[in-house]
Amino acid sequence: MPSRILYSLVVLIWGTTWYAIKFQLGVVAPEISLVYRFSVAAICLFVYARFVGSPMRLSWREHRFIALQGATLFGLNYWLTYRSTEYLTSGLVAVMFTSIIFFNLVNSRLIFGTLVDRRVLIAAAAGMLGVALLFLPELRAAAGDRAVIKGCLLALTATYIASLGNMAAMRNTGSGMPVVTVNAYGMAYGTATLALIAMLRGTPVAFDPSWPYILSLLYLSIAGTSLAFGFYLALLKKIGPPRAAYTSVMFPVIALGISTVFEGYRWSLPAFIGLAVLLAGNALALSRRTRLPFLTEG
Repeated sequence: MPSRILYSLVVLIWGTTWYAIKFQLGVVAPEISLVYRFSVAAICLFVYARFVGSPMRLSWREHRFIALQGATLFGLNYWLTYRSTEYLTSGLVAVMFTSIIFFNLVNSRLIFGTLVDRRVLIAAAAGMLGVALLFLPELRAAAGDRAVIKGCLLALTATYIASLGNMAAMRNTGSGMPVVTVNAYGMAYGTATLALIAMLRGTPVAFDPSWPYILSLLYLSIAGTSLAFGFYLALLKKIGPPRAAYTSVMFPVIALGISTVFEGYRWSLPAFIGLAVLLAGNALALSRRTRLPFLTEG
């Protein structure tokens, strides 16, 4: 499949998953919906791994690192992201997720000793300024509204945990383990983490038989998780991680567009300027001359 088509599919799918999450909230608790989502996704990946002949036997040491990836990247990260959508529009949550670029820079420096050049620092500053401008209208209107602040904190915490998951993924894929196998087991461990969260919180098991819930669940499980990761990995092989990571820059554009149409998000001049600055900062951080760790979706 041509790289342009792969790129477009990744952007369109992961740019729309933020809105689909809205239909998962309400009757069913976030952690239970996520158990359903990653159970279906894990099953799909295990079937695919068996179909392509990907080796499934791994050592206990490798399983420990995959469990770490699953708990952070496919467990806690998604649970907090789902919770943040209870307080923020899906588009704003998607924009918050772009901060993973900067969290990755910090964590890769602390964990792997990756050097950060001046271009990256400028990009990080531009990103923070862009987020501040983008949220300026909401922050002004919600002065004293703890719900908005809580949503922002949940989204940022989820993004940082996703960055830790990226560090684990870097270690796992860098050690030569098959990517499909790692993701299949990782999503299974993520499902177990989410089930544990539900058990500790005493969350009742429920299911919403409505079509919006079922269709969004299938879309998130099959398209938003199994297929999207497959397209992204194929894109990585064709154009490499730095250029493929440009897809994360486009997620907020798609998500905010959908949020504008279906959620009533209203653009202001500071918001336009903020988005432009944020995207410019991300593009600078992801330019060919800048070394960045492997990125995956939220």
